[in-house]
Amino acid sequence: MSENKNYPLTGVKVLDLTRVLAGPLCTQYLGDLGAEIIKIENPQGGDDTRAWGPPFSQDVSAYFLGVNRNKKSLALDFKSKEGFEILTKLIKKSDVVIDNFKPGFWDKVGLTNEWFNKNTKKIVRNSISGYGDVGPQGGLPGYDFLLQAESGLMKITGEKDGNPMKLGVAIVDIVTGMNAVISVLAALLLKRKVTDQSILTEVNLYNTGIFLLANVASNNLISGKEAKKYGNGHPNIVPYNLFKTKNGDIAISVGNDNQFKIFSNLIGFPNWAKNNRFKTNENRVINRIELEDLIQNALSTNDANYWYQVFLNERIPCAIVRSVSEALCHEQTLKNDMVKDIPHPKGKKFKSVNTPITINKKRGLDVPLSPPLLGEHSYEILTKKLSMSDKQFLAHCKNGVIKDGRYKK
Repeated sequence: MSENKNYPLTGVKVLDLTRVLAGPLCTQYLGDLGAEIIKIENPQGGDDTRAWGPPFSQDVSAYFLGVNRNKKSLALDFKSKEGFEILTKLIKKSDVVIDNFKPGFWDKVGLTNEWFNKNTKKIVRNSISGYGDVGPQGGLPGYDFLLQAESGLMKITGEKDGNPMKLGVAIVDIVTGMNAVISVLAALLLKRKVTDQSILTEVNLYNTGIFLLANVASNNLISGKEAKKYGNGHPNIVPYNLFKTKNGDIAISVGNDNQFKIFSNLIGFPNWAKNNRFKTNENRVINRIELEDLIQNALSTNDANYWYQVFLNERIPCAIVRSVSEALCHEQTLKNDMVKDIPHPKGKKFKSVNTPITINKKRGLDVPLSPPLLGEHSYEILTKKLSMSDKQFLAHCKNGVIKDGRYKK
C-alpha cells in the first residue's frame, strides 16, 4: 500500500471473505480509501470471477481485475481444522470482517455473536446475503439477475411493449456493495461509542432491489396503480426521453416549466409553452404521447450534434448517446481521472475504472496495489501477521491448507 498515512481508512484492517461482485466491490472501495484488505480465497481456484472470461489480461480475467485492486490474497482452506484455526487468529487481528456466506454460517461453525463479543475488541462485521435471514426466502442464495426479476426492476425496464429487461450491468450487486460500504463506515463511527461488543451490519440483494425502485415505488404506494414501462421515458417528467435526429439519438431532460419554455423557443415552437396541454409538467405527463411525437418531428430536421450545442448553450440538460468505448475515452472521463493505469499482478499495467469519489481533490491511492494472484500474499500474511515459521508454512502448503501463489517473473 501507499506510504501516505493521510487516507481516511489508513490503519483499518479488513478481512475479506467475499467473492464475485457485491463483496469484492465493497472491499475494493474500502481499499481505495486506505484500508488494508486481506482477501481469503479457496486454494482450489479462488474467487469464481478469476475464470470469468474472456477477456483476460495475462491469464487474469478482466472481471476479477476490475474489482480486486488494493488487496492481498491469502489462499486458505478454512474448512480444514488447521485452516479454521488460522482464520480465527486473523479475525482477532482484524478491525472489519466482511463475508457473503449464507445466513447462519457463523453460528454453524461456532463463531456466534457471543464468540465475537468475547474474542474481538469492537470488531465491525458485515454480512452480505441474497435475502437475509427472515421471510419465506430468508437464507436462500441470491443472484443479481434473479433479484432484478423479482424486485420489479425488470417490469419497468425496456420498451413499452417489449419483454421485461434487466439493466446492462449487475446493478443490484453493485448497489448492494455500496450499501455494504456505507454500513461499514457507519459502524466504524459507532465503534467510538460502543465499547463492549462487536457490531454486526447486514445488507442483502433483495432489500437493495426493492430500494432501487425509488420514486417508482413511491408512485405505486401513493397511487395504488401498477408501474408501467416507459422505455427511455420518465414516469413523472416530460419531456425526458431519447429522440432521434438526422444522424443519431439525443437524450433530453426538461425538469421544470421554465426549462420547457426555453426548450420550446429553441426548438422553434414557442407556442407549446403557452398551450394548456403542455405548459405545466402535470399536463405534459398526461399528454406525453402527443408532445413527444411533436418533439420527435422537430428534432428530425437536424443532426444530433447541432441540437446538442443549441441546448447546451442554453443550459437545457441533454446528451448524445455514447458507446462504452466512447464514454471511457471521452475527455470528461479522462479529465476526472476515472480511467487509471493499475499495476498488473504479472507485471506492466492495465487500465481500470477508478474510484468515483475524491477527498481533498485526491481520487484513490497514489500507487494502488495490483489485484492479487491467487495466494500471492499467503507467505507474507502468515509469517508477518501470525508469526508462522517457514517450516509450518511449507507443511500447510504440502497438505493443501494453504496455497503459496508468489509469482516468480
